[in-house]
Amino acid sequence: MTVKSIGFIGIGNVGSNLANNLLKSKHNIFVYDKNIKSYSKLINLKNKPCKNLEELTKKCKIIITCLPSPKAVKNVIEIISKNLGKNHLWIEMSTTDKNEMIRLSKIINSKGAEVLECPITGGEHRAKSGNISILVAGKKSTFKKSFSILSLLGYQILYCGNIGNASILKVITNYLASLHLLGIGEALTVAKKNNIDLGLAFKAIKISSGNSFVNETETKVILAGSYDVGFTMDLVNKDINLFNKLGKNIKLELGNYLKNKFRNGINILGKRSFSTSIIKLIEKDAKIKLRAKNFPKQLVDKQKKQKAIEV
Repeated sequence: MTVKSIGFIGIGNVGSNLANNLLKSKHNIFVYDKNIKSYSKLINLKNKPCKNLEELTKKCKIIITCLPSPKAVKNVIEIISKNLGKNHLWIEMSTTDKNEMIRLSKIINSKGAEVLECPITGGEHRAKSGNISILVAGKKSTFKKSFSILSLLGYQILYCGNIGNASILKVITNYLASLHLLGIGEALTVAKKNNIDLGLAFKAIKISSGNSFVNETETKVILAGSYDVGFTMDLVNKDINLFNKLGKNIKLELGNYLKNKFRNGINILGKRSFSTSIIKLIEKDAKIKLRAKNFPKQLVDKQKKQKAIEV
């Protein structure tokens, strides 16, 4: 294996887990985040954090970004693009705006550098284990030669074609997850009001046609009372707005319902409250608590890192 110098920008809840998986490899890893406190989340950090983006760009030919918003991505790319050349590769792992991703990729390409759009999906617990799913868009040749790097970060990796496609698909999947979350909240409330044990309800849903990834993960921490999914209300709001923007010429009744629901959630619970906290509003209206015994307060992927596959 050829040892590469890889720069990672954005050490947040998800980014820190991705960076830690890179730090387990033999590659030479450099990191940067404007919040220096975030570095405490990293393990096995052999190189000192870079003082600025320029330093990281000069030290690394492969640069990975995992940032909270399209604006944050834009700000970073405007700085690092000045130091990029034909041997650089930018791997973008944020959930961002499709049009902005296409625009920024053209800027990077104009420098002779390559781009892969690689948003991830599957939850913070799978980002930590390295079993997260990755949606990849860009040149197929770039994808193929970068697969070994992506393999360190994820398990199921899907090539999606042209730049922009991966962002569209990621926003769609996040929209569906938010719909499932609200559906589960109402379903469990109906079960509770009809004197069904919620542990039993969880099992019934899990083996039924009504099951979903959200039920198998987020329902657990709701029933435990922690609501801890490592994903916050402001991020859901961003994703719903991106979804509605993609469907601006379509009558999106559920999209608009979600927008209003989570906007209300932010006003009442705060933008940094867990996304699952939206269920607290359902509980409050129904004057109940959705709780059951023997559910975990935090999600943990007990599966060992699986060998990455292209799906």
